[in-house]
Amino acid sequence: MKIENQDYAAGSTNAVDYLLVNEFSGGIVGPSQRMLGPLKNGGTLKTGTPPGCWGPMITPAFQGGHEVTLPVFIEGAEVGDAVALKIKKMKVTSIATSSGVMSFVEGRYHGDPFVAKYCSACGTEQPASYVEGIGEDAIRCKNCDAEVSAFEFSHGYVIVLDEENKVSLTVNQEIANKLAGNVNELSALPEHAAQHSILSLARADMPGVAAHMRPFLGNIGTTPSRDLPDSHNCHDFGQYLINAPHKFGMTEDELVAAKTDGHMDTNSIRPGCILICPVKVPGAGVYMGDMHAQQGNGEIAGHATDVSGETELQVEVIKGLTIDGPILLQAPDDLPPMARPFTKEEKEKVKALGERWGQTEIEESGPITFMGTGKNLNDATENALNRAAKTTGLSYDEVMNRCTITGSIEISRLPGMVRATFLCPMPILEKLGIADLVREHYQL
Repeated sequence: MKIENQDYAAGSTNAVDYLLVNEFSGGIVGPSQRMLGPLKNGGTLKTGTPPGCWGPMITPAFQGGHEVTLPVFIEGAEVGDAVALKIKKMKVTSIATSSGVMSFVEGRYHGDPFVAKYCSACGTEQPASYVEGIGEDAIRCKNCDAEVSAFEFSHGYVIVLDEENKVSLTVNQEIANKLAGNVNELSALPEHAAQHSILSLARADMPGVAAHMRPFLGNIGTTPSRDLPDSHNCHDFGQYLINAPHKFGMTEDELVAAKTDGHMDTNSIRPGCILICPVKVPGAGVYMGDMHAQQGNGEIAGHATDVSGETELQVEVIKGLTIDGPILLQAPDDLPPMARPFTKEEKEKVKALGERWGQTEIEESGPITFMGTGKNLNDATENALNRAAKTTGLSYDEVMNRCTITGSIEISRLPGMVRATFLCPMPILEKLGIADLVREHYQL
């Protein structure tokens, strides 16, 4: 039976096998959030989410850069376990969106414009706001009517989307102005979304650019052990919380201990992948949002095409797998070439090569990806390699060698989110309790 937005109650025994979630967090993830569920181990979770970055960014009441779902309690998930999120389906529901390179408007935030916005005219913190007209002065403070957005475009575009055929096209200023008059329908904002649509700013600097659509989720995972702005549940964005002059300020050690690295902007987190996430609060608190219609590795502009969309996934608890950050089993087509499993024919050729030289021992292995995050790409790479070494029991140097000849280091996002992929020995995957997942996923 399909249940919608069922509240979780401590000690509840009414776990469901299918839960629909379409309520959102207002920009914060953490233990203070109302929990939904419980969802059975093995159950299906479906969500309809609003766009991520730009809408919340121009909505001053938000204290985070996204608008993700309320968290879901997973039956049997305890602190120190992990949960596997098997992404089955994903669909873009927006017809148009806008994005681009951002710049901050000084004097409208305390330390971090994603988190601590205020109205420079009347001084109201996180003011309620409304949209009047179109353009960068369209976001207005409800208290004093002054223009109030803490963000503007230094270069932007408006793009229309063809979900069925997986293509898109940027439009000129005249069309962008027309789209700004119908933002709710074109953005497909869910009923409970609280953000303004970025289409209202109608910034159209590069018309006529065609792009492929390949949707994925930019923010998906489990609840951190303390409240964080949802876009800062990672080390690169999270560094702005360190000694920050607002209520979410914390030390670096506190950030590292709390975060679960849900904000990854990794374009391979799409249908056909399995994302394995740490459990840092009872029940895991699975949440998701920030769907992108497309993005190349690196998200070099700082933002991609945030869209409303629907996602369906299955959840499986992995008992006793204690990890610091996400592990990704990428869809087979997304694996870097060096990390793809050997075919039957290739295995025979490897065996023959070994026999030629007297090397009869040939390990069985499977692909695995460790996500890493840090202040910059070097720190993020080191973090991914350290996580791989700690989790697998391999030495750091051996992980480097394996990533070099049986895998790859790939940039997910600047300034500091990477994925380290390599072929991992099957006995190690057995010990971690994920060998069956890997075998089934890659048909080994």
